[in-house]
Amino acid sequence: MSAPKRFHETETESLPVEMLELGRLITEMHGPEKEEILFAYGRVSDSIQRRRRILNLVQEALSQLRLDVKYLMFDLETTRRERDQLQAQLEEEDTGF
Repeated sequence: MSAPKRFHETETESLPVEMLELGRLITEMHGPEKEEILFAYGRVSDSIQRRRRILNLVQEALSQLRLDVKYLMFDLETTRRERDQLQAQLEEEDTGF
């Protein structure tokens, strides 16, 4: 029978290989400092995961911002073209009378 895993698979997938190796080494430790080190390891791994989630959110926000800017640029160009066409029509009407 195998021992239950300390981390869920989704948690460990986002941790760097070095952190996983460190976690394995800590779980193999013996002595009174093991619990203290495990606690610190947990805090560090939580911090890494939180930063990764924040980074993903920032990247998604930047992607959305880029898309929004493209739409705004398209709208701006379309509005300019419409303005130029209307000005040309007005000038034709002014000179036509």
